[in-house]
Amino acid sequence: MRIAIQGEPGSFSHEAALKMEPEATIVPCSLSSEVFRRVVEGHVDAAVIPIENSLAGPVVEHYDLLLAHDVTIEREALLRIRHNLIAMPGSSIEEIRRVSSHPVALAQCRHFLEQHQHMEVFPFYDTAGSVKQLMEQRETHAAGIASQIAATYYGAAVLAADIEDNPQNFTRFFFVRPTAKVQPDPKANKVSLAFSVANRPGTLVQALQVFSAHGTNLTKIESRPVPGQPWHYVFYVDYQITAPGDTRVPMEELLHHCSMVKELGSYRHSEQPA
Repeated sequence: MRIAIQGEPGSFSHEAALKMEPEATIVPCSLSSEVFRRVVEGHVDAAVIPIENSLAGPVVEHYDLLLAHDVTIEREALLRIRHNLIAMPGSSIEEIRRVSSHPVALAQCRHFLEQHQHMEVFPFYDTAGSVKQLMEQRETHAAGIASQIAATYYGAAVLAADIEDNPQNFTRFFFVRPTAKVQPDPKANKVSLAFSVANRPGTLVQALQVFSAHGTNLTKIESRPVPGQPWHYVFYVDYQITAPGDTRVPMEELLHHCSMVKELGSYRHSEQPA
């Protein structure tokens, strides 16, 4: 199976993709839009995309892309995010003068960086990309913050492991495939969908009451602006269903209150890893 990810090899998306499909061939893409294009055009079999981090929040671009393309969420997985200080083999922490990584990763390692103020911090486009660059340039006084898989992939060394401030750091990933190739999962117990309502009083409340009336547990709600329609929004929700396979009742009733409803996927809830 060929799986597209956004980012460099060795990224957390790479790690998540191998967790979901250990024998997969990973196809790195520069942009998230390229990931979705490759899926819908059949250049890859699937994509693995981050949708939210327990500390940094949602990846809002991916909500928009899920709605815009004919794809379906087939699975979800939670990945424990472990940040590591990574450098050239033979380097020591005392020698490191500059540290680069994605701004979110740098923010999640603030305490470690404050304790090592001889290291100057530089934002970079990608966690794994920071390791790739220092290995290509043979920078002995530089380090990146990235996953263990990045160190292994590029032949670098981990100088300090698990340097994130908060151990309750998880990213939720979706396994996405073309809608026509997704088979219904009879054990699905979670649904993601998008809907929009008319801009008049009470319509959002009426839509949300559908979930309550059917005893579903609404686990997430996210709003995104509709392009070209100021102050109009699409709402993205996740909910758990009472009986596996029973996903249609809320959808049918939502149509009475919504101008648009699109089911994004019906899948099994992923347990949080240790």
